[in-house]
Amino acid sequence: MNDRPNFLFFITDQQRSDWLGCYGHPVVKTPNIDALAAAGTRFSDFHVAAPVCMPNRASLMTGRMPSQHGLRYNGCHLPTNARTFVDVLAAGGYDTASIGKSHLQPFLTAKAPHPPDGRDRLVDEAWAPATQNITQEAPANYDGDAPFGLDLPYYGFSHVDMVTAHGDRCGGHYAQWFRRSQPDWRALWDDANQLPHNYSCPQAYRTPVPEAAYPSAWVADRAIDYLRDPARKDSPFFSFVSFPDPHHPFNPPGKYWDMYAPEDFTVDLPFAAHRNPPPPLRWLQDNFETGGGQFNKQTVTRVDDRGLREAMALTAGMITMIDDQIGRVVAALTEAGLFENTVICFTSDHGDYLGDFGLLLKGALPFRAVTQVPMIWSDSASRSARVNDALASTIDISATILDRAGLAPYRGIAGQSFLPSALGGAGHRDELLIEFNDAVAKLGLATPARVRTLRTKDWRLSVYADEPWGELYDLRADPRETHNLWDSAAHREVRGDLALRLSHRLARQMDESPRSHLVA
Repeated sequence: MNDRPNFLFFITDQQRSDWLGCYGHPVVKTPNIDALAAAGTRFSDFHVAAPVCMPNRASLMTGRMPSQHGLRYNGCHLPTNARTFVDVLAAGGYDTASIGKSHLQPFLTAKAPHPPDGRDRLVDEAWAPATQNITQEAPANYDGDAPFGLDLPYYGFSHVDMVTAHGDRCGGHYAQWFRRSQPDWRALWDDANQLPHNYSCPQAYRTPVPEAAYPSAWVADRAIDYLRDPARKDSPFFSFVSFPDPHHPFNPPGKYWDMYAPEDFTVDLPFAAHRNPPPPLRWLQDNFETGGGQFNKQTVTRVDDRGLREAMALTAGMITMIDDQIGRVVAALTEAGLFENTVICFTSDHGDYLGDFGLLLKGALPFRAVTQVPMIWSDSASRSARVNDALASTIDISATILDRAGLAPYRGIAGQSFLPSALGGAGHRDELLIEFNDAVAKLGLATPARVRTLRTKDWRLSVYADEPWGELYDLRADPRETHNLWDSAAHREVRGDLALRLSHRLARQMDESPRSHLVA
């Protein structure tokens, strides 16, 4: 193996694992991503550390769980003194670039308040305020004409082309470029100029923004610029190429809008498929049936079948556009003479219910649709096609990349290298932990959700803090998680064993860094 390979790391936003051709989707066309899988290892049981964007992205960067690194739910920030694996790569001589969506700091100005308790505090928070800038992704930074200069390095990245938000009106450096390059940018961003369509799906919007100016194309353009820079031949690089799609709103541009039709898709796992829905799922259905459930733009919601199929068609369009852009970037990598010494990865930050049990978007219910993501590792050391069913997690990516680069991780990292599995070896983990935290109470729960899930090859156990109920699924007999065995008398021993394993896992979930310098 080459001792110092380059890394080209692709990540999408809110894409479940089974929405790729190489993962068996019968409709969605992804020939370029499929080509990566045909020249590498495709993991078939890869899961997130947290099924929501910011916490899982921070877990990817740090190799630590949200309860360790501190970015617990969207709206928090990754502490600026947190080490990332990119810091290690940079210290090891790598050039490091973040191109596209980062989302390690909020790109919204509002933040979730603490529940009021009527007490005045002299010291308000358990953490002292950050001494470094934690507002670098805030919208106001990108209001001017000149490209905003971030305080670098940014979590280890020495080069940053920033994209914030989603859809056709992303912010960050993209928005600054858009205003400079599109003379009619105000009209292109005016709701009144939406192109005609007959879709009723919530957040379906037919954008007038042309394909070449859409964020997915801009991310690919900047990645290509980076790869074509002659400096790429001077030192190894790690390029993090992050697309803000296929996240809602559902607005693929140009030909991608009607590339797929709602009639191409079916809702094959409706709400009725669940034999005994857990309370949040039942709450969503009850609200839907009584007309009280309004579409929530940010979290899980119940949508009718027509709306779900429309969302599927538009999501497929966004995915195929990303696939086309990945093809362009890989072609540029090859043209620059860099392909032979580059490890190419593809994953997503979390999934989307996208029709399962009638749901859309993501939320506290840790079904496979939102926790399982694609992971493709195409290594210059072996471009052989493999499928590996090893159980692995987002927190393992950092340790794996450092292992491949020949660099030791910092102390306190929780990830474990899956490099042997990526290069043809067998199993990786016996179990993995998935965390979910809400900032406010939702889905009929009295308090913000605190969910801890233990997943093995055979079982999924989920515990909701302070709730008398939970979830238990036999993944061998019921891989689609349609029969909750939590209250099954025949499975009490299994539930008890898994609960003990989860307790041991949580007991080990302490921060091992920094260690004391004192000696007894």
